[in-house]
Amino acid sequence: MSPLFETIKLKNGKLYNLSYHNLRFNNARKAYFGVYRKLALEEIITIPAGNQEGIFRCKVTYSPDVEKVEFIPHQPRKVSSLKLVEMENIDYQFKYTNRSQLDKLYSLRGKEDDILIIKNGFITDSYAANALFFDGLKWWTPDTPLLQGTQRERLLHEGKIHELTITPENLQNFKKVGLINALWDMDDMPVIGMGNVSIL
Repeated sequence: MSPLFETIKLKNGKLYNLSYHNLRFNNARKAYFGVYRKLALEEIITIPAGNQEGIFRCKVTYSPDVEKVEFIPHQPRKVSSLKLVEMENIDYQFKYTNRSQLDKLYSLRGKEDDILIIKNGFITDSYAANALFFDGLKWWTPDTPLLQGTQRERLLHEGKIHELTITPENLQNFKKVGLINALWDMDDMPVIGMGNVSIL
């Protein structure tokens, strides 16, 4: 079985969205590894003195128990174009350290910066983020994500985004795409105009 991991935003010594990370972390340990004993990430993660300032990716790798905690300087990735790619049998319901299926799809992006993945005819996620779509009034997120991201869950609970079935055929109903993950909130996410989305 592939180990799993959580990526948590660490900014100036503060870990973000910990309640959502704890929930996914413990749900995955139960569903994937059959472990019912809950752990609290804030009791496991010790932030080194050298990582108290700036933005870092706190990567927690785990199987039934935590194997490794790393602090990686955040290097923002520019995304200004997307390509639709398709894979019917892709599985990323858990945050596997083995990302070979995603890597294969990402390699098909051509001259575009990132991808939007289609599974069974439905829009899911990008390479490393959940997708949002703006129709001029509201932001919508596909109700068919590969992975239920922690940022996505928080924004849904706060009513800032809403779920919708999104297909390549109805992309014309939207004006732009945003990408969110643990490091990208709605305030600083990449936003791509629909003119820069390469349709199949």
